[in-house]
Amino acid sequence: MLTLISAGVAPGVALLSYFYLKDEYETEPLSLVLRTFLFGAILVFPIMFIQYVLHVEGIVTAKFAQAFFVSGLLEEFVKWFVVYFFIFDHHEFDEPYDGIVYSASVSLGFATMENILYLFANGVEFAVTRAVLPVSSHALFAVIMGFYLGKAKFSNRKHRYVFFSFLFPLLLHGTYDFILLTQEKWGYYMVPFMLFLWWLALRKVKQAKGLHYHEVASPAKSQV
Repeated sequence: MLTLISAGVAPGVALLSYFYLKDEYETEPLSLVLRTFLFGAILVFPIMFIQYVLHVEGIVTAKFAQAFFVSGLLEEFVKWFVVYFFIFDHHEFDEPYDGIVYSASVSLGFATMENILYLFANGVEFAVTRAVLPVSSHALFAVIMGFYLGKAKFSNRKHRYVFFSFLFPLLLHGTYDFILLTQEKWGYYMVPFMLFLWWLALRKVKQAKGLHYHEVASPAKSQV
């Protein structure tokens, strides 16, 4: 059991550590990051219940709706809700990159609990596949979400970027699930999609750091 739990927890913790340590300017309080991680883990249970009811009752049967509504919309909304309503106005959210840290924390808490439950049900032999696909994809969706939340907080186009912070992860998550649900040889589509997702997320990480430089430089320029 210890091996299974370790295999379930390790990918999420590793990815969270990576994005956490990328914060080069002012590291976020570990206690707050861990609380958001645990909050994300708890969210798995109500979402799984809703998804179970929708499946059993046959309310959503079309694969497109399953991908973009049952998975994409529900899962990304609860994660977005936590970050936007509980973290966005927190005094520790004081630089653009912080959006990525807290979004990744909630999403990887969710992904880690989901991963543990899956491995308990199906066996530890799926640990590598789960780490490469579902866990990492949750982290990458979160980077996109966090990037736009960071832009929303430190720009005069708040509502536009808040909307993007929910819309783009939803579309990416829905596409991910739609590939799995509709393509018999889904690997041929998933590999380029995941490569694109990693490229996009790492680009947003770099851009978020650039936003920090802009925020720091702007006051200096105004004083000249």
